[in-house]
Parts: sequence; C-alpha cells; structure tokens
Amino acid sequence: MKISAFVFAAVAVLVSGVSFAQTCPSQGGHAEVVSTVVRVDEKDIVDTAVGAGSFKTLVAAVKAAGLVDTLKGKGPFTVFAPTDEAFAKLPKGTVESLLKPENKDKLIAILTYHVVPGEVKAADVVKVKSAKTVQGQEVTVKVDGNTVMIDGAKVIKTDIDCTNGVIHVIDSVILPKEGK
Repeated sequence: MKISAFVFAAVAVLVSGVSFAQTCPSQGGHAEVVSTVVRVDEKDIVDTAVGAGSFKTLVAAVKAAGLVDTLKGKGPFTVFAPTDEAFAKLPKGTVESLLKPENKDKLIAILTYHVVPGEVKAADVVKVKSAKTVQGQEVTVKVDGNTVMIDGAKVIKTDIDCTNGVIHVIDSVILPKEGK
C-alpha cells in the first residue's frame, strides 16, 4: 500500500510544473494575465504520488509493503516510479499475488529496487552507467540520445521534485536479479 502512495506522489509531482492563468480586470479596464504556479514540490514522495492519480498500483503496493513511513521520511530518495500502465504489463495475477501478506518480503525487494538513496536529477542520471538501489543491487542506466533506460524501462517523465527527493516516471516495472 505504501508503494501506491509513492506512485501517486510521483504523478502529483509531475503535474506540479503546470502553470494556470486567469484574467483579472486591471484598473484601466483591460484584462491582464496573472500566472499562478501550483507547487507540488511542497509534498513528500508519497503525497505527490497519491495526488498524481496514475500511480494507484504503486501506492497500493507501497502500503502493502509497509513502506509509506519510509518514503515519507527525510530522504532524500530518487524513485523510479512505474505507472499503473507499467504494472498492467506484468503477467496476469502478478500484482495480486505480490500484494498478499505472505509475499511481503518479495514486494519490499521489488519496491526498494526502484529507489536510489540521495537525490539524482535527470542531468545526473545520464552521466552514470549504474546506480545502487536501496534493495542492494544496481540498476543499469543506458542513454541513447534523448532516451534514458533504467534496466530496460524507459524514463518517460523526469525531475518531479518532492520535499524528500525526486521522482522519475518509468514505463515498466523493473525487477531485481533472482538470488541476490
């Protein structure tokens, strides 16, 4: 369940860079545009993911794994957050199975494999070939032009700032290597 909150937080952070405009009459009777920037970077990773709306599965997984408090903690963390569509690519029944209490350790391993300690922005990610995850294994980073891949998952949105780190949205769930 904590994973789902994390995913929602990631989506909310992604949406945070949008500006909204409104017209207000000025003293001269003319209309002027006033920009208001909605800041989501005042929310932690979990709250940002929850607010985004496209990380329901991730948030549910974070909760089931008992990782909500961790991902709401001081950090900083870098989260490679799979969307609901990314989870839908997994074989049928996989998510439901992982959410069962008897599979909590495996779920924790998968979720923490999506988290790197520290805040790693997109400009930094493209400079490395791998990064050690909270789970303990390393993810592989490949850059080809404007495309960045994390263990084969494409990064589709970057640098969603949160109070305790940053979220990068990925199009697939990445899995730690078996037996490690």
